[in-house]
Amino acid sequence: MDQKAGAQIGKRAFIQSIVILFILMMVAGILTIVVPSGQYTRIQVDGRESIDPDSFQLVEKPNYPIWRWFTAPIEVLGSDSGLTVIVIIVVLFFAGGAFAVLDKTGTIQAFIGNIVNRFKGRKYTLLYMVCLAFMFLGATLGTFEEVVLLVPVMIALSYSLGWDALVGLGMSILATNMGFSAAIANPYTLGVSQQLAGLPLFSGMWFRVIIFIVIYFIFMAFLTAYARKIDKDPKASLVHGEDNAEREKYKKQDSSFVKPDAKQNRAIKFFGIFLLFILVTMLSGPFVPAISDYALPIVGILFLIGGLGAGFLSGAGSKTVWQGLKEGIIGLAPSVPLILMAASIRFIIDSGGITYTILHAAAEPFKNLGAFPAALVVYALALGIEFFIASGSAKAFLMIPIVMPLADLIGVTRQTAVLAYIFGDGFSNLAYPTNPVLLICLGLTVVSYPKWLRWTAKLWLWVILATVAFLGIAVAINFGPF
Repeated sequence: MDQKAGAQIGKRAFIQSIVILFILMMVAGILTIVVPSGQYTRIQVDGRESIDPDSFQLVEKPNYPIWRWFTAPIEVLGSDSGLTVIVIIVVLFFAGGAFAVLDKTGTIQAFIGNIVNRFKGRKYTLLYMVCLAFMFLGATLGTFEEVVLLVPVMIALSYSLGWDALVGLGMSILATNMGFSAAIANPYTLGVSQQLAGLPLFSGMWFRVIIFIVIYFIFMAFLTAYARKIDKDPKASLVHGEDNAEREKYKKQDSSFVKPDAKQNRAIKFFGIFLLFILVTMLSGPFVPAISDYALPIVGILFLIGGLGAGFLSGAGSKTVWQGLKEGIIGLAPSVPLILMAASIRFIIDSGGITYTILHAAAEPFKNLGAFPAALVVYALALGIEFFIASGSAKAFLMIPIVMPLADLIGVTRQTAVLAYIFGDGFSNLAYPTNPVLLICLGLTVVSYPKWLRWTAKLWLWVILATVAFLGIAVAINFGPF
């Protein structure tokens, strides 16, 4: 049977994800029964809707029957976040179809072959450069979800260099997440939370640059150690034997693969131009209001046009191009229920009226703590809320108005509290199975969630130790301006 083109979601990973998400949906539903409903009074602060931290009160439970737990994945499409969910799904199909066309026509193999040939004997230099680039995008522009579109390319590159899907995920989405969490100038978490806290926008950058550098070295030590293990013994790969088809497709090729013909060269250059447009869109999005709200759809459309155009220019024939597009879309179809189920967990919590009750209960320990323990509680609070609410900016609007007054009373600077929030929000993005980005990325590979957790556990341990140390330093130096 012929290998299907593009990113194909594995059956085993799909079933595991469905089971995990269904269990979490049921847990969220049970919480709506046992946890009392509560609310805060919403107020306007500098033209923005915020929460009065002293206004929490228990309210009558909304009528939210059990049968609606099961319809939540459909109902979420009509919620406030429904349009975002739909856009993500459509863009995913655009990108998946385009990548499948590039795969089917041999363009992506030729593209990667050129890179491998250019860095022959210097593949670790390439690893360091790629990881730094993705980390920088996450730290400065808040790039995260958009990188999903480039994950298949990085996985293919990893196989071509003799590694596995985990290294490919590490070079792309995990590297981006490390940078997103260091947040030198991340507009989505840092920008929103500093604005809500009344801090100068992107203030305290000098300290976060130091954090970025330390996290980069920790991450590279982790990733290169694993890659070198595979170089010494391919059986050391955690997915050895499960990814034979992918290894066969992207193993080191002969010279005819490395040196594409004129038509393939033309296709590569055409797709390269659109990759440049994609990067420009990502870079300019946070600074150009006309682009920022539409950056993800624009990237998806550019990916589709670039992929289809390169496919037609490759000389493979229109029938091959359309077949590749079809296989790519069909291969990613299982991602739709995963995305809807992940989004429905927050929807169930909100519909049951217990989101604010959970937040209020988690915030109470602040009142009797000192500065450093309080900073750790902010960290833990963000880690806990992340399990239910993946959006960093949404969590900021929930948490910051409550955390800041408490931080003022206890003696934690607002800048330190914001730093603790950013750590908790960011580093947990790729640890929890409720994050649709993680589920999509794993679904593009043979990597199951338990195997992912096993692989990243040591990295998370070192990251937690480093970030706790940085919070201790921030408290000690009264990291400010206030």
